[in-house]
Amino acid sequence: MLAKGNSYLATRSRTQCREDLQHDLIRVRAAANRDSNAEFTALWHHVYNTDRLREAYFDLKRTSAPGVDGETWESYGLRLDENLLDLSRRLSRGSYRARPVRRVYIPKADGRLRPIGVPALEDKIVQSSATAVLSAVYEADFRDFSYGFRPGRSQHNALDSLSVGLTGQKVNWVLDADISGFFDAIDHEWLMRFVEHRIKDERVLRHLKKWLKAGVLEDGVVRLAEEGTPQGGSISPLLANVYLHYALDNWVLSWTQRQATGDLLLVRYADDFIVGFQHRADAERFLVDLQARLGRFNLKLHPDKTRLIEFGRYARQNRETRGECKPETFDFLGFTHICGVTRKGRFQVVRKTMRKRQHNKLKEVKLELRKRMHQPVFEVGRWRQVGCCWSLPLLRRAGQLRCHAVFSIPHHAPLEAHSYTAQPERPL
Repeated sequence: MLAKGNSYLATRSRTQCREDLQHDLIRVRAAANRDSNAEFTALWHHVYNTDRLREAYFDLKRTSAPGVDGETWESYGLRLDENLLDLSRRLSRGSYRARPVRRVYIPKADGRLRPIGVPALEDKIVQSSATAVLSAVYEADFRDFSYGFRPGRSQHNALDSLSVGLTGQKVNWVLDADISGFFDAIDHEWLMRFVEHRIKDERVLRHLKKWLKAGVLEDGVVRLAEEGTPQGGSISPLLANVYLHYALDNWVLSWTQRQATGDLLLVRYADDFIVGFQHRADAERFLVDLQARLGRFNLKLHPDKTRLIEFGRYARQNRETRGECKPETFDFLGFTHICGVTRKGRFQVVRKTMRKRQHNKLKEVKLELRKRMHQPVFEVGRWRQVGCCWSLPLLRRAGQLRCHAVFSIPHHAPLEAHSYTAQPERPL
């Protein structure tokens, strides 16, 4: 017989472990699912838990560039237990200070430069821990058509959802929308108001404001941030999703119920989203209302990347009837989407790698092969197996390779066991 008042099975182990950390988040997520209006007033102790900070540290990319503190992943790990314990105590007593992010620029596909913020290592650890805790709350709220920077979801899921929606729903018009400079245009006041719908823990809110106001170090000068979240911060993607959840996602659902006269499809990945419509009148009215809605929250659509095109099951037939050319295409998450047909004549969405990205990758591979042209064949073959195995069909089509010797090595056998005889050129 069980002793009175004792539970049959303990819900927690005697020592903290990874299962206990997940158990805490499961309880938070369950509370968020039970009540969509529930407010959370005590979350900060989950963030500065030493074991959660350790888990956040090991989740970081080990080769990331250091921030303004010059601390690398390896150097911080030399005294990991002491550093994490000190960090936890500073977070607990409120003496932790966020540091400015170091601004760097990376090239974009269109030739422009994308600004990236590199936070200090301890800021990355704390932000990653806070993201794990806050995600347990907001994953209960985020919509199913939102795929960007969410656990268990990826670009492939967004692409598959879009393909299924375009082929299965009554979609005849597609709005390819992109928000201009989204991460740099997020309004801090609106963001905090959105967060406070769910989070009432003053310590969490105070540290969010610290990260937003920490500023950017560029050319030796610290510039305080009045708006935007630095791309590169661990918590920036979550805050961006929270912002668009209230500014866009919920509004689209409300607009669909009140004004749409036909089917509507929405797939969003971060600030890049596709909206499909059954009727052109709905699409045009939605575009006007969308611009007004985004303008209220300091956002605007990119004029060159936002287009309304005829695309769908009957687009080709309708355009042929009007004597127009084939339907236009649109780009989403690195792929060009095309109105195609199967061998049986049924409509299908054809996806191809964007021409610009394909060209840039082929150029990169060609330059790398030129650097290695005097190396032994087995070394070039090893490089191909590690980093270039996907590009063989593209290289053949593009005519970048004339000798097939390097690319005929079986993957399952040791490289040194083969003889490498150059084969004659193949017709391209």
